[in-house]
Amino acid sequence: MIEGRLGYNNSNDRYGILVSDLWEDDGLHCGEGIDVLVDDKWVHSRMEMSWTEDGSHWYLVGTPYYGDLEYVRVRM
Repeated sequence: MIEGRLGYNNSNDRYGILVSDLWEDDGLHCGEGIDVLVDDKWVHSRMEMSWTEDGSHWYLVGTPYYGDLEYVRVRM
């Protein structure tokens, strides 16, 4: 199991998982399942993207996280 934090990877325009500032997964895809730490509890979620008039935004389904996902704690 990989546990780390989300970071935006400019080389592929996706959020990936960083462990000690090294990519463990360099880019998650829409629909890919992960666990997210929300209020000190692990919640099963998945990465998705919404399309609005002001552009696209990444979010984690079933969590309060939308838009800037930098430093969100995750595991998979």
